[in-house]
Amino acid sequence: MTITAIIPARYGSTRFPGKALADLCGKPMIQHVYERTSQARHLSQVIVATDDQRIAEVVTRFGGTVAMTSPDHETGTDRLAEVAQGLVSDIIVNVQGDEPLIDPAMIDQAVEPFLIDAGLQMGTLKCRITCLHDFLSPNVVKVVTDANNDALYFSRSPLPFFRDKWQDLKDDAFASGKLLCYKHVGLYVYQRDFLIRYAALAPTPLETAEKLEQLRALENGVRIKVVETNFESLGVDTPEDLTKARERLLKQG
Repeated sequence: MTITAIIPARYGSTRFPGKALADLCGKPMIQHVYERTSQARHLSQVIVATDDQRIAEVVTRFGGTVAMTSPDHETGTDRLAEVAQGLVSDIIVNVQGDEPLIDPAMIDQAVEPFLIDAGLQMGTLKCRITCLHDFLSPNVVKVVTDANNDALYFSRSPLPFFRDKWQDLKDDAFASGKLLCYKHVGLYVYQRDFLIRYAALAPTPLETAEKLEQLRALENGVRIKVVETNFESLGVDTPEDLTKARERLLKQG
């Protein structure tokens, strides 16, 4: 089975333009993502997908593989699908280009269900919510799953609603697991052919309401496998996030 990780990377960003090339402990951020992704055991190749020549030149300079894409894509999934159409690969992994602290084991954990379930078309990750802030924040996407760890729903709202335990909505209740809920980790795995079909589907009502693209799959009846991970990455959306990532890297040595 051939498994390809694609890292969508664009230069434009409303909150942090050029963040893919921002310096992080002596390397551009996209290099950290590429190098960590390359350490995953199950991957056959890693590709950066971009429409920006500056990013392409930097990736080529550090020895990475790059694919140039159309500048007209509205989402990273569209960019991913364009690259996937030109690949001979069974599985495509979408690794976010702003996750410089991603642990390679997270990628392997997300891929492993595809090695034993030939019918699986899409998968992702979740991790425990351990504080009230994350539970309430609309910037932290929550996910609920069924007994087989297939996704039931993703939402920016608190999920689930603890009707009889509202008085327990405190940090220690989440940290101890008394209130058990999960946040979605934005790493995706797709069957290649499904990814190409999925990107061509029209946006759906719940996807539009929540601004969560993965709901398009659920609304079309697609099963999404959700694997729990104990690893937690750090997305870089602002210069302040970059400072946090730098501090964590320095602590890790």
